[in-house]
Parts: sequence; C-alpha cells; structure tokens
Amino acid sequence: MKNVRRGFYGTLLITLGAFSPAYLPRNSPWWQMLTDAQISGWPAKLAGTLFTMVGLFLLLDAWFRLRPKDGASEADVYAYHHVRHWAILLIWGAPFLLAPPIFSHDAYSYAAQGWLVHNNINPYEAGPAVLPGAFADQVSWVWRDTPAPYGPLALQLQHLIVDLMGFRPYASAVAMRALAVIGVGLIGLLIPRIARIRGADPAFAAWFGTLNPVLVIDFIGGAHNDSLMMGLVVAGLWVTLLPVKGRFNGWWLLGAVLVGIGAAIKQPAIMAAYALPLMARPWADWSLREVAITAGRVLASFAVAIGSFSLVTVATGLGFGWINAVSVPGRVLTIAPFTIIGQAIQLVLNLFGLDPSGWAAITVSRAAGVVIAAVVIAAMAVTIARTRPLLFLALGYLTAALALPAVRSWYVLWGGLLLPLSDPPRRVVNVAVWATVVLLCYNGINMAWRNDAMALGFAAAAGIWWLARTHRDTSPGRGDRRRKVPGGAAHIELQED
Repeated sequence: MKNVRRGFYGTLLITLGAFSPAYLPRNSPWWQMLTDAQISGWPAKLAGTLFTMVGLFLLLDAWFRLRPKDGASEADVYAYHHVRHWAILLIWGAPFLLAPPIFSHDAYSYAAQGWLVHNNINPYEAGPAVLPGAFADQVSWVWRDTPAPYGPLALQLQHLIVDLMGFRPYASAVAMRALAVIGVGLIGLLIPRIARIRGADPAFAAWFGTLNPVLVIDFIGGAHNDSLMMGLVVAGLWVTLLPVKGRFNGWWLLGAVLVGIGAAIKQPAIMAAYALPLMARPWADWSLREVAITAGRVLASFAVAIGSFSLVTVATGLGFGWINAVSVPGRVLTIAPFTIIGQAIQLVLNLFGLDPSGWAAITVSRAAGVVIAAVVIAAMAVTIARTRPLLFLALGYLTAALALPAVRSWYVLWGGLLLPLSDPPRRVVNVAVWATVVLLCYNGINMAWRNDAMALGFAAAAGIWWLARTHRDTSPGRGDRRRKVPGGAAHIELQED
C-alpha cells in the first residue's frame, strides 16, 4: 500500500498547488485569499508551484513502482498483495474531485457555454463575452470571443450542470468534473477487460491505460470532455467484443451507436467507427468479394455512427455550427510539431522581411500537417487495420492528435489509453512511457511559468527526467514472456519498497 499512498500524496499536493494564481480566474472565491496572503508575505505563487512539482514527482514515482513486473509466474503473482486498479484510480483521483480545474482553463469555458445555452444563445454563434458577467469573466481571455468547437451533446450537458449548480460560475466549472469522472469510470472498468478478450496483458493495460498520471491529472483534474468522449469510445469497443450467439455478430452496430454519441461530445470519436466492424470480422484478404463485404460493413458502421450523432444533434436543437469552429483550438500557439516547424520557417522569412503577415509559414505548415495525417491514417486503414484494428485506432488517434494545429496533453490520451490493447512491442511501450514523462514535464513547466517560477519548473522537470531514468524498463512488450493474471478485473502488484 506504500505506493498507493505515495500517489495519493502526489495528487493531494497537486491539488494544493492548484490554489495558486496559475490557472485560477480572478473572480474565483480563492483569488482574494491568495492576494491577501501574497501581501502579508506568504509566497502563494512559489508555494503553489513547489507543491505541484513535488506532487508530480510523487505521482510519477508511484506509477513507476506499480508497473507490472515482466516474467512473473502465476504463483508469484498470487504471493503479492493485490488491489484492483480501479480502487487505486479512485484513491489517486479523490483529492481532485473538489479542486479547481488542474492545468487548464477549459472547465471555465464549459460553464460559460452552458450559461449561454441557458440564456437561449447558441454557443456555435457567439463566444462567452457576448453575455458579460461572472461566467464570461472566468474564461481565459483567449477564448472569450470564440465559438464552441465541441459537440452539441457536450454543450447541453454543460447547460445541465450549470442549472444543477444554481447558476454559480465557479461551482459550475468544478462540477464539470462529474462528466469527466463518468468517462474515467468507463475507461477504468473496460480497458483491462478489452485487453483480456484481445489477448493483451490486462495488468499492463490497467497500469498504462488507466493509472497513467497524464490521464489522472488531465481527465479527472482537468475535467476535460475528452474523458467522456473516450469513455463512450471504449464502451463501443467493449460492446463490439461481447459474446455472440449464432453466426451473426451485430454488437458492432451497437458499438457504432455509442461511438456516434461519443462524437456528439467531441468529434474525433467518429474514427472508431472504422475499427468496430474489423474487430467483429477481420479483413481476410484482397479478393473482390472480401473487399466488398468489408467495405459494406465499414460504411454501415459509419452510417450508424453518423446517424446517431445526427439524431442527438437534432435533439439538442443546437445544429451543426461546430463545423465553423473547428479551427478555434489552433488560434493559440502550442508545442504542436507542425506549428513548431512553421514557426522555425517563419523566423527565417521574418528575418528577411519576406512575409508581412508573419503567419504564412505557420498556416502552410499546419495545413501540410493535416494533409499528411490524413494520408498516413488512410494508409494505416488499409494495412494495419486489416489484422490489428485496435492498433490502427490507437496510432490513428495519435497521428491526428500530433498533426493538429494545437496539441494538448489530453489529446494524446485519445490514442495513448488504447495503445496497450494492441499488445505493442517493447520499443513502442518505451516510447509511450517516455512520452508520458515529457508531457508531465511540459505541464509542470507551463504551470511554473504562469506562477512566475520558471526556475523551479525546470528544476522539477530535471528531477522528473532523472526519476524516469532510474526506473528501468520492466514493462511487458509484445514477444516477451507474458505473466498470467488471475481471473476477474486486472490487478496491480503492490510491493513494499
């Protein structure tokens, strides 16, 4: 239990660190308290940053120490004390439940959009600033005049939360976490079960896919609606794999319905519709008959998913205005690979005065990224997806997330949490683990920068990097001797250190 406690202390410290100016809006109930503390000599920014950095270190350390050991026999597994992964997830996530949104302002935008719907203003047609007041004031200034890019079901659920919270702005933002927790619950419950059905290691899937520190922080702490979207996608994948009576397997059609509902939360869910029929019936060969059957099933899956999405859209009464807002996330510069490439080229152009706009190279680079991602995903759809549809889906989501004009750590979770289901090679596991470390370092540095404590952020990132190097790779990988896991839900070995 020592490792579980270590992770709990980590999220508790991150929660304490959230009560600092980094991501809190000025009209939050805590801002005046922080201002008074700063005036009286208590270094709120420095203390909040320090709490957060130590918390990140403890949470990552606990996660590494819980990594399933490679090659353990079934007798060895029974010899250890076991706790179900979802219990650990509950313990680690508990401090976040009433905390301010962690490492993000998005939940405040959700609350403002719900307030717009309550006042019969379509968030696809106007930003939060159109309705001045406390809801708009707590939204980051970057997003106050932008329309909502989210699905219509997400907006109506945000409206419901605002109503339930009695139209209190800050409480409504914190309560958005309830929707995210539902998504995390579906992910935590079903990811190991899908792994077991598909012959992957359920313990590794539980460790990497559900106890991942980025998931705990961004989905539970950040309250992002990506959590509910991916929860519905995972539910659709699991439904597709339910046992079949007789020869006809129609569960993938129900899975497509769930994927369509997930797309009504956030649109990237729709990609899963391609994988569902291939999970139910693999694409055997390139014969004309086989290609026709597979194409028909894929089209049927998309038709059901899009039909479900459309029915939900009509029911919400908000329409398809999100189409005009898909570029909204790209209005800020992030560490998106193609944005960075564009910035580098733009520096050269600006140096020679070749582009008065100052944006041409960035715009072209971002467009090239979208085109390249589309080509790569299409190629994987007719190669990898034929025999390993879950690997296609994981890599497809990762490709899309990295090629977008704006990249966020919670976007990477779209494919990251599905990666263990594909029984990945060890080198892929290593890359995924190090990607988790990099994302945590970036989030820590960004938080420290917002609190005017960059030196502490870089010091913490160096410490996190050192920690990752000290934990040698013992994760299972494809081709390794797999350890057996007892029946029931996946377990995580808890070893006293």
